[in-house]
Amino acid sequence: MVFASLEFLTLFLPAFLLIYALGKPQWRNVILLLGSWLFYGWLNPMFLALHVALTIVAWVGGLLIDRSHEDAKGRVRLLIALIVFNTAVLCWYKYANILAASWIELMTYPGAMPLEWQRVALPAGLSFIVLQAISYLVDVHRHTVPVERSFIKYATYISMFGHSIAGPIIRYNWVRRELTKRYFDWQNFSLGARRFMIGLCMKVLVADTLSPLVDVAFHLDNPSFVDAWIGCLAYSLQLFFDFAGYSAMAIGLGLMLGFHFPENFNQPYLASSIQDFWRRWHMSLSSWLRDYLYIALGGNRSGAWKTYRNLFLTMAIAGLWHGGDSWNYLLWGAAHGIALCVDRLWSRSSLPGIPPVLGHTLTLVFVFMAWTLFRAPDFDSALNMYAGQFGLHAFALGDALAVTLRSAHGLAAVLGVACIIAPLFKARYEQRFGGRFWFAPIAALWPVAGFLLSFALIASREAVPFLYFQF
Repeated sequence: MVFASLEFLTLFLPAFLLIYALGKPQWRNVILLLGSWLFYGWLNPMFLALHVALTIVAWVGGLLIDRSHEDAKGRVRLLIALIVFNTAVLCWYKYANILAASWIELMTYPGAMPLEWQRVALPAGLSFIVLQAISYLVDVHRHTVPVERSFIKYATYISMFGHSIAGPIIRYNWVRRELTKRYFDWQNFSLGARRFMIGLCMKVLVADTLSPLVDVAFHLDNPSFVDAWIGCLAYSLQLFFDFAGYSAMAIGLGLMLGFHFPENFNQPYLASSIQDFWRRWHMSLSSWLRDYLYIALGGNRSGAWKTYRNLFLTMAIAGLWHGGDSWNYLLWGAAHGIALCVDRLWSRSSLPGIPPVLGHTLTLVFVFMAWTLFRAPDFDSALNMYAGQFGLHAFALGDALAVTLRSAHGLAAVLGVACIIAPLFKARYEQRFGGRFWFAPIAALWPVAGFLLSFALIASREAVPFLYFQF
């Protein structure tokens, strides 16, 4: 069951909201927790068992860390043990398959009996749940937040179905007060519902429409220059609107229930540098990496060389966090780490500054080409796409992609680009002429029309999982 499915929109969400609205305020955490566990159990009962086990371990671990405040060394050892445990669970489910496949490939020789391996299924949302648990434990250790003594409150924080499957990565301190007292009122509900509908439109009308085109482009044997760049640009839009759409829906669901989650995207494709891009893309992950990994490695406190080392390692680990079915994710993270190091080195040198237009162009070209590595199923496929992007195969549009292209793909691309650029024009218009943008009344109503169209499309085809469910 995903947000963009009939089961969720017509069965789970209405029933849950009705029970939540009728329940007494002091029971709403319990209702939210049980609803979230039902949501996970709907996906897979075994996923729910693992999720509950990790929740119990982190909650008890927080209590033990708080109790050991007089034993500094023991407190640190306990924190490290809990981090190692959570990381080990994540590594098993994420990387067992690729390590086994690499080992089997290494040990296979002519005449040898093929080795068998039963693939390990990745529980939905495990990566995000582990990061939230680690951030909570570290914050308790640092005395940034008080330990949560109520299991119901902690489990509600870690399990909220709105965001735990694919983010944003919510820190306990951001929702601590609202777990105790929050307002379930019409204003929050209506604003949240509008945000949810916008996110659904982003997912269904843009991302899902581009999905078939991307699948064909990334499985071509010898993509031409046009094929490769159409596939690359289509995937860049698909990934943004799929993930930003999910984040918008998660933020909207939280607001409907009285929670205020932070924004996760801020027009990332308008970034002027790679550093600026990471301030705008998946901001909850970027800030998590900065506060719990980069700073823990030493940050920029120990000289230039170690600063560049820490930047590179942080991004390489971020790439590895994204997936274990291919080493491409690690290479993608390493490429971004190198780009951040180059950006930092250039900005701190005596070299002339890069003009804004050139900075935007270089950033987009790098980000889009890095997405090629991110999307390709393996390294050979990535090299094949890069060969096409550099014109090493042919130039013209190939037959396979020509057959796949539809006017709906062009419309989705135009809508996607318009949604990215429109806020920029809106801000400049209001700054120059004052007052609200002229189509503000239309902007207030279009989510309802978009939601109805999205619902009709969902009813006419199978639900398409969110891309970040695999991470």
